[in-house]
Amino acid sequence: MKILFFCPRWGAESEPWDKFCERVRAAGYDGVETGLPVGDRAETDVILASLQKHGLALIAQHWETSTPRWAEYATEYKRRLEWLTACRPLFVNSQTGKDWFTFEENQALIRVAHDEAARSGVRVLHETHRGKFAFAAAVARRFLAEDPKLRITADFSHWCTVSESLLGDQPEALDVAISRADHLHARVGHAEGPQASDPAAPEWAEALSCHLTWWDRIADRHRKAGADALTVTPEAGPVPYMPGLPYTKQPVADQWTVNIDMMEMLRRRWA
Repeated sequence: MKILFFCPRWGAESEPWDKFCERVRAAGYDGVETGLPVGDRAETDVILASLQKHGLALIAQHWETSTPRWAEYATEYKRRLEWLTACRPLFVNSQTGKDWFTFEENQALIRVAHDEAARSGVRVLHETHRGKFAFAAAVARRFLAEDPKLRITADFSHWCTVSESLLGDQPEALDVAISRADHLHARVGHAEGPQASDPAAPEWAEALSCHLTWWDRIADRHRKAGADALTVTPEAGPVPYMPGLPYTKQPVADQWTVNIDMMEMLRRRWA
């Protein structure tokens, strides 16, 4: 089974796409995970051409829909998914819904994604993300139980922050989530935040060990199922996800290096 690593565009938004893709390819990534400017055909074409030029695959990311009114959200969400699937990514990773929408309203949005995946032939995975429908382990467990078609992007760093723990008391929710995870965001969270500054530092050893155990289980499940590949995005982010120094906002570690180090560690671990 191949492990395909994707570089987040997050944190490098100001860099020209061609230069960014050249740097991503040189670093050893297989592709890029990024949003696309919905409705902007010219800029979208620049992005797709840069990826193709450098031989990089695309995971399209949805996160922008933000209106607090459900009906408007649903309309905008559908429009954005249609734009992303039309670009023919490997799949769409979607931060779906809102934590304040009702269970039924969020279920309806998941059905919008199911319908778009069926229409387009492009899978839509749903990220376990704060502020969205899958913001907490116990909440996501209910959605997964109710919908056997629901597949996720596992970013358990968010659940650690929401529960203020390393999820040791929620093994059943983790079991279900791991069984339905088709993509992985390899960012290490902890009880008080969604991102350890540098997971290699000894103070983060416990948090790193927990995340590696969860990620190993996802990789093992895919391998035993005979999957051709597992996609992984090392997703340490910039300040303020990355802790910054007071007044200057200087990051305490280098985002690019942390993500490269994570990729190389997982590549060695799963060789």
